[in-house]
Amino acid sequence: MTAPPLPAPAAPAPAPAVPPPPAVRAEPVRDRYFDLLRALALFRVVLYHLTGWAWLPVVFPSMGVMFALAGTLMARSLKRPAVQVIRGRVRRLLPPLWLLGAIGVTGMVAQGWGPDAEGHPGWWWQHLAYWVLPLSDPPYAYGVAGVDGFLGESWPEDLAGPLWYIRAYLWFVLFSPLILRGLRRLPRPTLLAPLALAVVMRLELFSTPDRLDSAITDFSTFGACWVLGMAHQEGVLKRLPAYVVPSLAPLFAGAGLWWAAHEGFRSGFDLDSIPLAQALWSFGCVLLLLHYSPSWTEWPRRLRAFDRPITLLNSRAVTVYLWHNVCILAAATLYDRLWSVDALGENVPWLLESWIPVLLITWALIALCVLAFGWAEDAAAKRRPRLWPDGRP
Repeated sequence: MTAPPLPAPAAPAPAPAVPPPPAVRAEPVRDRYFDLLRALALFRVVLYHLTGWAWLPVVFPSMGVMFALAGTLMARSLKRPAVQVIRGRVRRLLPPLWLLGAIGVTGMVAQGWGPDAEGHPGWWWQHLAYWVLPLSDPPYAYGVAGVDGFLGESWPEDLAGPLWYIRAYLWFVLFSPLILRGLRRLPRPTLLAPLALAVVMRLELFSTPDRLDSAITDFSTFGACWVLGMAHQEGVLKRLPAYVVPSLAPLFAGAGLWWAAHEGFRSGFDLDSIPLAQALWSFGCVLLLLHYSPSWTEWPRRLRAFDRPITLLNSRAVTVYLWHNVCILAAATLYDRLWSVDALGENVPWLLESWIPVLLITWALIALCVLAFGWAEDAAAKRRPRLWPDGRP
């Protein structure tokens, strides 16, 4: 008699489902070469606005470099939906501007600026909206009193002077999806279209309203650099034969210098006052800088000592740019007070006439602005506010 079969073992209970770990958004790898270019551009801008040396934009075309780097970041971001990218870029741009406007407009109104100042009370209030959304140049006061011993009378003009960059940046961001589409379908015409517009603007083939003229001029002057940045990110430049860029870039840059000389560059005008020359020179220089750009995930040994200041300038680029003009004016006003010390005026007048102490004071004031107002960039990016973001852990 055989034994009954043993019952089959019960199937093991299924393990409870373990939810996958939350996705961690990887930090983008920083291109240290681009960080270096942006830091050099900011330093050159401050030095140029302090000294006024016309050769500085020739040695290093800062604005073209800054727009090209911004175009590179924009093209990289447009892998996501365009509306989402534009909203994010505008959100990062506007809060630092609003903080500047809140302080500046309040100061101008406190010194007597109001609707009667420009002769159109009704429009005055509407023009103030450009301090909120700078699609055109925001208004500012003329001829108001300065702050005795601290700021000269031109402080509203110096405060509003850098805002053209914010306006141009905003328009470039809005048009970037269309530019990227054109770059992918017709790369060469899209690259050269802003330069063609610069020629048309110089020939004055059509007239535009004042509010629109400045936006079109900036687009024609620096639009090619923005498109170059997008083309670099899309790999358009890498697809060209190796000899093309080194052959063509000097031709564009040389044409820019030739036109600058033709328009009176040697008699006191700089590239900023000659848009077509600025466009051609910046395009040629930026084309070479992007063509030879190394990919640095780590600093070369000789540059490691500059890691923290370069990181700080990149982390607070908007704050530095928005406030640097006012810091220059304040530094010059404060330093001029030393002329009242007779001993200094008699013994070391060369020191009082030097621009170097003013530059040092300017950067000290910029550092104070970074501490006081830099948090607006963190708030705009939805980051935890940091006082001194130089990369230190």
